[in-house]
Order: sequence, then C-alpha cells, then structure tokens
Amino acid sequence: MGAVKTKRMPRAVRERQMLDAAVRIFGQRGYMAASMDEIAELAGVSKPLVYLYLNSKEDLFTACIRREAAALTAAVRAGAAPGLPADRQLWDGLRAFFAHTAEHPDGWSVLHLQARTHGEPFAAEIAAMRAELVAFVTRLIAVAARDAHQDPDLPEHEVAGLAEALVGAAESLAAWANATPGITARQAATTLMNFAWSGLGTLLAGRNWTPPPEEP
Repeated sequence: MGAVKTKRMPRAVRERQMLDAAVRIFGQRGYMAASMDEIAELAGVSKPLVYLYLNSKEDLFTACIRREAAALTAAVRAGAAPGLPADRQLWDGLRAFFAHTAEHPDGWSVLHLQARTHGEPFAAEIAAMRAELVAFVTRLIAVAARDAHQDPDLPEHEVAGLAEALVGAAESLAAWANATPGITARQAATTLMNFAWSGLGTLLAGRNWTPPPEEP
C-alpha cells in the first residue's frame, strides 16, 4: 500500500484526487473488479476517507459517471461555436467529441463500457448524457432542414431518429478509434461527416433512398 497523505488540503482537491483515481481504476479494471483499496492507494488516501467523502463504491462510480459525462458534453458544446452553419457546428462538435474521448480513454471506458453494463442507476446517468447530445444534434439537423432550399419541415420523429443514429455512430466510432493506433480525432470526425452528413444532405435535397416494395 502507498503512504497515506496526512497534509490537509481543500475537500474539493482531495475529492478530485479520489475521482481521478477511481476513473482510472474503473476504466481499466471494470466496475466489478475494481476495489476501494486500489482506488484509495492510487489517490494517496486511506480507504475510510474515500468512504467518508463518497459513501460507497456505487456512489463513487456514480460520481465518476456524472463528472465524465459533464466533461464530455461540455467539450462538445465548447467545440461547436454558435452562429456557424449547422454542418460546421457538427464538424467542430464531432472533432471535440473524438478529441476528448481519445484524451480521456479511462473516462470514455467508464461511460461507454462500464456504466452501460451494470444496470440502474448507472444506465440512467448515461441516458441523460445521451439525451443531451441527441438534443444538440437534433437542433443542428433542424437548422439544416430550415436552411435547405427544399421543404424545410422534416417530420419530428425523423429528425430525432437521425440524431439518435448519428450519436450512436459517434459512440461506436470513438470506441474503434481509441482501439486503432494512428486514428486522429480529425480522421474520425471526417469519417462520420462523410458517412452521415453527406447522406443527410441528400435527404434534405429531396433525394430520399426508398426501400424496395415488400414481397406479397
């Protein structure tokens, strides 16, 4: 075990140390395999202090999810400057998304892998994060529809479905990019823009793909 620090420091600083350590351990070892002893040792504090600050392993994991989710959504929103065309905002937001997930692989593991596989209340925290990202993308698609020279009124359910599909693709692509050496945030964002936004542009221009007739 590492030496326990005895020097007093502000609670916020100490708690940040604990969360940093917890994100690293949860992200690399998984929720079930992670131990409070490991987290305390990495943070340089005693295990009782971790419990004093964050109550339980479940509460600690929830705090990690909330912090990492807030950081990711803030990065995306900060990356997409308002006032720009919708495609440029999405491009900037995607680059920020892929850059953040690459720079914080343990945090992304907590959000994308760990929190999804251990039931409530963790899944609810992820659902809230996704809802915010989907709302952001939905707004951009609606703006693009209004700006299109064709009929700007895409059905609401269609806009929401497109946003859900794009966010899901971004999540999967981030997992692939993080596991594939040499893939940059710019490359990942370009791939998704070519895959999704180009197709969306065709839709907005009225050139919809239609499925073949159903067999009788």
